[in-house]
Amino acid sequence: MSAGKALAPGCVIHGPGDLRVEDVPVPRPGPGEALVAVRYGGVCGSDLHYWRHGGVGDFRLREPMLLGHEVVGAVVAYGSPDAPGPAAGTSVAVHPATPCGVCPECVDGRRNVCRDTRYLGSAARFPHVQGGFAARIVVPAEQLRALPAGLDPRRGALAEPLSVALHAVRRAGDLAGRHVLVTGAGPIGCLVVAAAKAAGAAHVTVTDLLPAALEYARAVGADTLVRADDPGDSGWPVEVDAAIEASGVAAGLDTCLRLVRRGGVVVQLGMLPPGRSPFAGNLLVSREIELRGAFRFDGEFDDALLLLAAEPAFDALVGAVVPVRDAASAFELAADRSRSCKVLLDFGAPPAA
Repeated sequence: MSAGKALAPGCVIHGPGDLRVEDVPVPRPGPGEALVAVRYGGVCGSDLHYWRHGGVGDFRLREPMLLGHEVVGAVVAYGSPDAPGPAAGTSVAVHPATPCGVCPECVDGRRNVCRDTRYLGSAARFPHVQGGFAARIVVPAEQLRALPAGLDPRRGALAEPLSVALHAVRRAGDLAGRHVLVTGAGPIGCLVVAAAKAAGAAHVTVTDLLPAALEYARAVGADTLVRADDPGDSGWPVEVDAAIEASGVAAGLDTCLRLVRRGGVVVQLGMLPPGRSPFAGNLLVSREIELRGAFRFDGEFDDALLLLAAEPAFDALVGAVVPVRDAASAFELAADRSRSCKVLLDFGAPPAA
C-alpha cells in the first residue's frame, strides 16, 4: 500500500517509556484491503509491556511501532471493488490476526499458533506489524467483522480480549457444572470469569492482590473473591475442577497446580516473564494434572461479538475513555489496576456515512 498526503494521530512506541502521539500518514488501501476509521482502541497488557519494557516476552522492539490490536471503527473505503467486507459506513471490529494459511499449524486448524502470522501491533517479526492505534488504518478486508445490531462500539472494543478469554476457557475443556479458579483479576482475568460463566461453570473463584480488581470480577459474574496475599482468606477453595492462570506470574501458576483436583486441567494464559519460572512441577506427575497453554484465538472472535451484544454487564469493565492526544495519561491509568480495568483510547467521531 502507498501512503497518502493526509495525516492522522497515532500512538507510536519508540522504546521503553518512549510513547509518542504522532501525526502519521493516512494509508491507502490496496487490492483486498479496507481503510478503517478507528473509533476506540483498548489498551492491552501487551501494549503496557512495550511501553514499560520495550517488549513482550521474547518479542523486543527493533523499530518504532504503532501499538494496538483491540480496535473498532467504521469502514471508509476499499482498495478494490471485489474486496470482501461490510459496506462503507458499517461499524466494525477488526480481527487482528492474519495467519499464513499454509504452515503445519494452520493446516491442522490451529491458526492461532501460526508460525508466520501477522498480528497488529506486534514485534514478533521484523519489520514489525504496525498496530491499530491510529485514526485511520488499513487492514485486509477479510479481517473486518460488522458489529451485531445494538452493540455499542465501546463494548465492542472488548471483542479481542474476550476472544482470548474464550479460547482459554475452551482449552480448559467442558466446564459445565464445574468449579473454576481464575488467578488474576485484570481485564483478561475478568473476561475469563465471564467466559467461564457463559460456558456453564457453576462456581468461579477469583484471586488477586487488589480489592478494586476483584470488584470488577464480581461485576461480570465471579462467585467468590479471594485476596491472593492472604492465606487465611475464608474464600480459598479446598480444590477446584479446573484453573486458568491469568496473572502472568509464576506464583499464580503454582497456586493453580496446588488447588486443582487430581486429573484436573490447568490453563496457562498469562504471559510469564522471559526465562525460567519456578512452579510445583512435581504435582503434574503425582496428581496427573494436565497443563495446557492458551495463546490468542481464532474463530472465537465472532463468538465474542455475539456474547458482548447479549450481555450489558461487560460495560462495567470499561473504566475510562481517554482522547488519543492524552495517550500518555491513558497508559498511566491502564497500568494502575487500583483505578481502572479496561481503558479505551478515543480516536474521534467516525466519518459520515
